[in-house]
Amino acid sequence: MSLPRALTDALATDRLFVAAMTPAGAETILLLSPDEPGFWDHVTAQAEFADGRPDPLDRWSKRVIGALATAFGGRAIFPSDGPPYPPFFAWATESQQAFPSPVQMLAHPRMGLWTSFRGALAVPEQLPLPPASKHPCSGCAAPCTSACPCGALSAQGYDVPACHAFLNSREGENCLSAGCLVRRSCPPGQSYGRLEAQSAWHMRHFHR
Repeated sequence: MSLPRALTDALATDRLFVAAMTPAGAETILLLSPDEPGFWDHVTAQAEFADGRPDPLDRWSKRVIGALATAFGGRAIFPSDGPPYPPFFAWATESQQAFPSPVQMLAHPRMGLWTSFRGALAVPEQLPLPPASKHPCSGCAAPCTSACPCGALSAQGYDVPACHAFLNSREGENCLSAGCLVRRSCPPGQSYGRLEAQSAWHMRHFHR
């Protein structure tokens, strides 16, 4: 992946990496993801997690990625921008670096079903693109399809009310404290290095 060394160094400083790249007109979209292991310890030590204000992770992302955009002459884009919302899912699949999984969530060769994007940089040039990745679900036994205890995640989509109802039960405590069992079942994701503490934080904010 041909990126300026200064950019990759800056991303590494903030525990981010370019998970996917795709052209968009005269620009190239760089999708930025947590660089594990180490992302959660880094980000929770930042000022946004100590000031008591809401949405510390989103505020950190906007500060850091916004500064990167300024430094490298690009535009910062965030999943929360909108409506209309930026097409992160489409960008990811168009890049051929992330792919729809059997449960419809994105699967990435490095992140598995923990795939997430803190934001994107749109740089004003057409950068050389990396070759397509091998689909991480190819040849996989697809444990994700049977991992959800309440059947909320399946090939038919995501039953959000069923998920919340399960999380309200005693049986749902494991998902709340350690993260979604479907995501945890994905073989590539098991070596990604994501901490249970990060998953628990996200689950608390999802289920409130």
